[in-house]
Amino acid sequence: MTIMIPAWVDGEITPVEKLEVHERGLRHKAVSVFVMDGDRVLLQRRALSKYHTPGLWANTCCTHPDFGETAEACAERRLFEELGIAGVSPVHCGQVEYRAEVGNGLIEHEVVEIFRCDASASLDVLPNPDEVMDVRWVSLDDLDRDIAANPAVFTPWLRIYLAEHRDLILPVTV
Repeated sequence: MTIMIPAWVDGEITPVEKLEVHERGLRHKAVSVFVMDGDRVLLQRRALSKYHTPGLWANTCCTHPDFGETAEACAERRLFEELGIAGVSPVHCGQVEYRAEVGNGLIEHEVVEIFRCDASASLDVLPNPDEVMDVRWVSLDDLDRDIAANPAVFTPWLRIYLAEHRDLILPVTV
């Protein structure tokens, strides 16, 4: 199945095959979701069958919208497809852009819509083994320590989000 995602080509957003986007390092749309229980985040370990960053730990859900799909619809769709999570309400927290090499000559150059969902650690999570090999809840402080001790087991984008965009992830306090 060919997956077409929205990418910028010659200044226009156009559908481009997903692998081609990463091979050429094209700037493209993406969505990242952080499911939070207070200061704890639900992480996923990417399936070994993924064509880039297999077996690495990432935020709850990270993906590309289908061409013409809204970021919010994409967030809800992929939470369910990857983790069986339904009934949460993703809240848009902002947009970030980053560029990172992700191995095998592939590049992520993403314009990412960041979403956060507040949930309980008792949330039903049913990982799709084609997408996710493991999940775990971890406090942001413990995650910082884990990344400092062993950054190679975490995706580049998760390291970037925590180092440069933490204010978009943390729960809002009043």
